[in-house]
Amino acid sequence: MSTVIESDFREPLSKKTTPVSLSVQMRHEFPTARLNIAFEVETPGVTALFGPSGSGKSTLLLAAAGLLKPNSTRIVVDDQILADTEASIWRPPEQRRVGLVFQDAKLFPHMSVLGNLRFGMRRAPETVTANTARFDEVIDVLGIGALLTRRPHTLSAGERQRVAIGRALLARPRLLLMDEPLANLDAARKSDILPYLSRLKSVARLPIIYVTHAMDEVAQLADTIVLIEAGQVLASGALTELSSRADLPLAYRDDSGAILLCRIAAHDRDRSLTRLDGGGATFWVPLIDQAINTPKRIRVPAREIILAGQAPEAISLHNIIAGTVRHIFTEPMRHIAFVEISLPSGSLLARVTPDAVARLGLATGSRVLALIKSTSIEVLGA
Repeated sequence: MSTVIESDFREPLSKKTTPVSLSVQMRHEFPTARLNIAFEVETPGVTALFGPSGSGKSTLLLAAAGLLKPNSTRIVVDDQILADTEASIWRPPEQRRVGLVFQDAKLFPHMSVLGNLRFGMRRAPETVTANTARFDEVIDVLGIGALLTRRPHTLSAGERQRVAIGRALLARPRLLLMDEPLANLDAARKSDILPYLSRLKSVARLPIIYVTHAMDEVAQLADTIVLIEAGQVLASGALTELSSRADLPLAYRDDSGAILLCRIAAHDRDRSLTRLDGGGATFWVPLIDQAINTPKRIRVPAREIILAGQAPEAISLHNIIAGTVRHIFTEPMRHIAFVEISLPSGSLLARVTPDAVARLGLATGSRVLALIKSTSIEVLGA
C-alpha cells in the first residue's frame, strides 16, 4: 500500500491586487534602428526582457541606469520618477539608487570579496547603512560567506558574479538591473548559480529587470516577461500567461512550454512520486525531497504533450489533465499545430501535427485530455 503524505492546499491561489509600480517608456533613434519600448509591471518581482541580440534590451537598461539619455523616456519606480524627458526630469546615475550587474562582474581586483561588498554598502543611503542582519542575509542567500577573504582573481566566474550581485544589493537599490549576468558562464556554472538567483528573489524584495536571450533563465526566474524584437514590444505580461500563447515567437522554440506556479501537495514515497497542485490541476512528478506546501514552478514542454479525446487504458502515464481548447494555431510551412489548453486557473501549450488536430476533431471550446509523462515535467525553483 502506498503511503501518501498530503496537504490541504487547493487551487486557485488568490490573485495579486498590488497596483502597477514600475513603469518604463523609452523612444530612441540610432542611425540604423529605432526603439519604441514601453511596459508596466507590479513589484517586487523579476521582469525578463527577452529577445534576440540587438533588439534594444541592453539599451533600455542603460537608460534606466542613467548612462544613456534617450530621445524620449519616462521611468518611474514606486512613485519615484527617475526620468521624464517631457517634464525635463533627468536624475543622474548616482541619484537613482539603481544597481547594475553586467556580464562581466567588474569587481575591484585590488580589494578582497569583503572589500568589494563594503564598497556597495558605502553607496547605500545613510538611513539604512547600519543593518548587519541585511548583510548577513545577502551573504547567506548568495553562498559567499567562505569567500570573504579572497581576491577576485582567485574566484570562479560564477563566484565572481555572485559577489557582484551581493555588492549591488548591499547598495540598497530601489531597482536592480541585470544585463545577461550568466552569459559568460558555461552550462555547468549556470546551473550552479541559478538556484542562488531563485533564492535572491525572496530576499531582495525589489523590482529586478533581467536581460537575457536564454529561455531556461526566464523559466526559472521571471515573474513577468517582455518580448522585444527589433526595438518593439511584441507582448508583455505574466510569464505563466505568455508561455502558453501559440501566437508568439516563444511557441516556435524547441524549448517552448507552459510555466505553471505550483505547490507540493503530497508525497507518495512508496511510488517515489510527488504531487504538485497548480493551475487548477494535479501533476505527478518524480519524488521531490522538500516539505509539503513548498512553492515550485514547473515547465511542461509543448512537444511532450500527447492529446486524447478519452482516457487510455493500461498506460504508464501518471498525468492525464482535462482541459478545454482555447485556441488552435496552425503553421502550414512547418507542418505543425499549436493547441492552447485552458485549465481552471492556468493553461498548457501542446505542439502536435495538423493531422492530430483533425483526427481528434479539435476546435475552440472542445474538451481535450493532455497526457504527460511525469519525467517530462521540468520542476524548477519557486
